[in-house]
Amino acid sequence: MYRQFHLEMEGDGVRAGSSFTRPAAPAPIGRQDIAVRVLDIAISLTALIWLAPLLLMVALFVKMSDGGSIFFAQSRVGRGGRMFQCLKFRTMVVDAEARLGELLSTNIAARAEWSRDHKLRNDPRIIPFGTFLRKWSIDELPQFINVLRGDMSIVGPRPIVPGEVYRYGRYIHAYQQMRPGITGLWQISGRNDVSYRRRVACDVVYSRRRTIFQDVRIIAMTAVVVLTARGSY
Repeated sequence: MYRQFHLEMEGDGVRAGSSFTRPAAPAPIGRQDIAVRVLDIAISLTALIWLAPLLLMVALFVKMSDGGSIFFAQSRVGRGGRMFQCLKFRTMVVDAEARLGELLSTNIAARAEWSRDHKLRNDPRIIPFGTFLRKWSIDELPQFINVLRGDMSIVGPRPIVPGEVYRYGRYIHAYQQMRPGITGLWQISGRNDVSYRRRVACDVVYSRRRTIFQDVRIIAMTAVVVLTARGSY
């Protein structure tokens, strides 16, 4: 189904610059949503308790790197188009936005890569130890707090910034029907090695076929992806 939908997207001509669509109302809450929420809370509480020593150690390393803040909170688009603060361990220098602007204004290759993927494979803004945190997805562990708050789910589309909404075109409604996730179909399909168009296709396919059994499967496969660090940078 994923391949079939990707071909449909090619035919639709979804591309950067597609017109913005209004936020969609979230889908009505049903039994499956309740079951997923219970699973989210159970997994998040367990993870935060068991990983507490690691979280404290990482927080110490980040603080010692340059004396800046431990966490990085960024406004992301959530369910129904509601904005929320997505948490991560900080892996970039404190003036990362200013450095990015300077880099993109002077480096044509970096500007093209950022425009295409909204990421940089060799990002000069990363702090010491930050690459390690990203490679093994340790920087995303604070998002279990977002899950407990109800901003995110364990499984769902990766939360996007407002500047990425246009990339979804008319498919933004599929994204807004769900809570963003710590992991999802995109992560187990290659993460950063997957094009943005394919990422959108993964999100739409998941929204159309999501079940709690598929969530459990994605969670299990995520462990393999994280251990192999596939598509992570």
